[in-house]
Amino acid sequence: MTTLVIAEHDNATLKASTLNTITAATQCGGDVHVLVAGSNAGAAAQAAAQVAGVAKVLHAEAAYFADGLAENIAAQVLAIASSYSHILAPATAYGKNILPRVAAQLDVSQISEITKIDAPDTFERPIYAGNAIATVQSSDPVKVITVRTTGFDAAILGGAASVETIEAVADRAQSAFVSREVAKSDRPELTAAKVIVSGGRGMGSADAFKVLEPLADKLGAAMGASRAAVDAGYVPNDWQVGQTGKIVAPTLYIAVGISGAIQHLAGMKDSKTIVAINKDPEAPIFSVADYGIVGDLFEIVPQLVAELG
Repeated sequence: MTTLVIAEHDNATLKASTLNTITAATQCGGDVHVLVAGSNAGAAAQAAAQVAGVAKVLHAEAAYFADGLAENIAAQVLAIASSYSHILAPATAYGKNILPRVAAQLDVSQISEITKIDAPDTFERPIYAGNAIATVQSSDPVKVITVRTTGFDAAILGGAASVETIEAVADRAQSAFVSREVAKSDRPELTAAKVIVSGGRGMGSADAFKVLEPLADKLGAAMGASRAAVDAGYVPNDWQVGQTGKIVAPTLYIAVGISGAIQHLAGMKDSKTIVAINKDPEAPIFSVADYGIVGDLFEIVPQLVAELG
C-alpha cells in the first residue's frame, strides 16, 4: 500500500497545502510518494524530499507543466496511478481541478475534503456546511481524495527522500495558459496566516474597513471578510472566508461586524481562538466565539488598538 501526493508548488517552493496533505498521506499507511510535475521544478522536488514522512519524490519535468494546467497534470498522475492505493491532493483550487479528472478516468468515486482518516479505507468529511460529519468507507481499488488542509497539521522538515526523474507525458494541448493576475499585499496570505482580522456587512462600507487595518498591522494579521461584505463590494473576492470562499484555521480569528451565517462559520470555526465583536448580542457568531464583545465596532476596535499600542 503506497500513497501518492500531488504537490502544489510554484516550481521553486512547495505550497503550504502540500505539507498538510503529506501529513494526511502518512496516516493512510504504507509509503508516501510525492509527485512534483513542473518546469524547472528541481528546487520544489528537493524541497519535497526534505519533508518528514516522504519516501520518494517523483519529478516530471516539462515546459507545459509550468502553470499547473489540470489536463496535463491529471494525465501525468494517470500514467503512474496503477502503482498506488491512494492518490491525494489538497482541497484547493489546484487539487480540485485535477483530481475529479483522475477519478473519472479511473472510474472511482472521489472523496472530497476529508478532515480525518479513521482507517485506510474510512474517512471523515464535513457535510451540510460543517454541521455534520460524514464517515465514508470506500471499496474502490484506488482512493482518490482531496484533503481539507485545516484538518491536518503541516508536515515538518527532516526527511531525506530520494528524487526520481520520471518521463513526462505528452502535452495534451487541451488548454492554454493566458495570464495570471496576482494580488500583491504586504500582509500574510489568508489561508496560511496565524492571525486573521475579518469584517462583515456590519462594517457598512469599503472605507470602514480601514478601521481594521491598524488592528491587523499590530497583530501582523491577514485581512478577511464575510461573503456579505464581498458581495456588497466592500473588499475583493480573495478576502472571502467561508464555505464558498477560503477555509481557514488560524491561531486567532477576530470577526468584526460579522453576524455568523452558517456559510461563514463553515470556513473559520476550526480556528484555535475566535474573538467576535458585534452590536447584536444574539448574533450566531457568539455561539462559536471563545471571547465575545457586544458593542459598536467603531468604538471597540480603536480601543483594542490602543491597548495593543
